[in-house]
Amino acid sequence: MHPARQQETSHEETSAERDTSRLEAFSDGVFAIAITLLVLEVKVPHFDNASTSSALTGALLRQWPSYLALITSFFTVLIMWVHHHIVFRLVRCADVKLLFVNGLLLFFISVVPFPTAVVAEYLGTSAAPAACMLYAGFFLCISICFQLLRMAAFRPAVMIPSASDATLRRLRGSYWIGPPVYILATVIAPFYPFAAICICSVMWIFWAAMTREC
Repeated sequence: MHPARQQETSHEETSAERDTSRLEAFSDGVFAIAITLLVLEVKVPHFDNASTSSALTGALLRQWPSYLALITSFFTVLIMWVHHHIVFRLVRCADVKLLFVNGLLLFFISVVPFPTAVVAEYLGTSAAPAACMLYAGFFLCISICFQLLRMAAFRPAVMIPSASDATLRRLRGSYWIGPPVYILATVIAPFYPFAAICICSVMWIFWAAMTREC
């Protein structure tokens, strides 16, 4: 290869890697902030009168909706971050389409603390159906965004040439499972709110199992 052409190719590769690194670093920051904010929904109990050990224990136990919402949301966001990393291992450069799709996904990631707070507040009340419907519907939107991200990333124009066909097929197949399952959770939430939350919890376990093959 001509030295000038070789230098130009090397410069393009370095620029592409730099663009991808910036995108991943920005995305990592959004994921980190979203995960950090989740724990703020777990409140320290306060008492008007003198507190006792039994009163504190009872107050902590009554906060079980907050613990459940925190665990489900934390591990869901964590697994999404892992899969985000897996997807971008197969990307050699980021074009405008990929940047905007990734930005849409990060928007929903950044708002995860809100439906988590709603579920933590209302899961143990008569408003649980609406809270769980919001929660499941929100993760339905995120699963759709992941599908869009996968479609934007797995294009010849931005994908690394050495990407394994088996890996691509496995990721495509697994990502198609998300939207229908979250639709089911959203539909049954008004009637069986706890079942909807359980479905959302099972999904992060499923995605965690999928990472073992990537």
